[in-house]
Amino acid sequence: MRAVCWQGVNKVGVEDVPEPHLINPRDAIVRVTATAICGSDLHLYDGYVPTMFRGDILGHEFMGEVVEIGPGVRDLQVGDRVVVPFPIACGGCWFCQHELYSLCENTNPNAAFAEKLWGHSPCGIFGYSHLLGGYAGGQAEYVRVPFADVGPIKVPQELSDEQVLFLSDILPTGYMAAENCDIQPGDTVAVWGCGPVGLFAIKSALLLGAERVIAIDRYPERLRLARDAGAEALDYESTDVLAALCDLTGGRGPDACIDAVGMEAHLHGVVGTYDRAKQAMRLETDRPGVLRQAIMACRNGGTVSVAGVYGGFIDKMPFGAVMNRSLTIKSGQTHVHRYMRPLLERIQKGEIDPSFIVTHRLPLEQAPQAYAMFKNKQQECVKVVLRPS
Repeated sequence: MRAVCWQGVNKVGVEDVPEPHLINPRDAIVRVTATAICGSDLHLYDGYVPTMFRGDILGHEFMGEVVEIGPGVRDLQVGDRVVVPFPIACGGCWFCQHELYSLCENTNPNAAFAEKLWGHSPCGIFGYSHLLGGYAGGQAEYVRVPFADVGPIKVPQELSDEQVLFLSDILPTGYMAAENCDIQPGDTVAVWGCGPVGLFAIKSALLLGAERVIAIDRYPERLRLARDAGAEALDYESTDVLAALCDLTGGRGPDACIDAVGMEAHLHGVVGTYDRAKQAMRLETDRPGVLRQAIMACRNGGTVSVAGVYGGFIDKMPFGAVMNRSLTIKSGQTHVHRYMRPLLERIQKGEIDPSFIVTHRLPLEQAPQAYAMFKNKQQECVKVVLRPS
């Protein structure tokens, strides 16, 4: 079969690889009908996530048709149309029982590596390095889905792939980012980053009752989509973001701030140069400029919700502001399984149509061009959906 494989920093290729087969009784094989490139995939592409090996199959946002099931999978049938969540969860451990699916303690066979970096290991993730299990990803014609009796959700035929595909990751991620803000009627929420997760965070914050959402980015096409989603927009290249947020909220600051950018934030000035230099010298693994801004902008007693991915170590964090101003920080890889059915119901009711973020549709064979275009923000690229032949 054909699959998108990591070939080195800033290089992917579509290669012939062996088709997957059932290994465990709770496995299923899914023929992929649609898959997407996530902003998190760019961290792999850019070489910021360790333990990537040449030939690793990428991709954690995918859906398709079940073509084979193991004897332990009783709630799926061959022919079912399913969306697969990016976290791999067993369904039976303490964390799964408490709906903390991205912290499943049974699905990362390389947990010892993750424990050395983070103290404890999260779950295994499709197509996201050997640090998180070494599982083959979904940017391929077929994929093996472990614990298929727990993860995939069946979706109705009347909804298009693009309406349901993002249940696999970024729609629940944006929703959980907004839910973590504990939004109350009348609240103002600021969102840094108007990529796909940020756009879904904007939509979700408004669905959850925010009165105002203020979106921060620099790309005109993303700011336009943010306005279309119901947000006010700030271009951080032409605006002093902290001063503008203070002014827009009468000096109080937003009630909640969402970092939908993460480890590769691009800021200008002394602080941005400092982070880029330290990262280049491997003295800092991530660039936390957005997180610093969110902390400083948030009102006293407010919440900073971190949906952007961070991989390692950051410095110059204003933690005195967190403690002295009673801020709450909430974060985490998304517990996707918890949100899939409620969000599917919202899609069916017409409350949200996730397909609005798709700007490019390409065959799987054009994945190398798609990765470069997405990384470099060419052709007003916001979200790429790939179709295996």
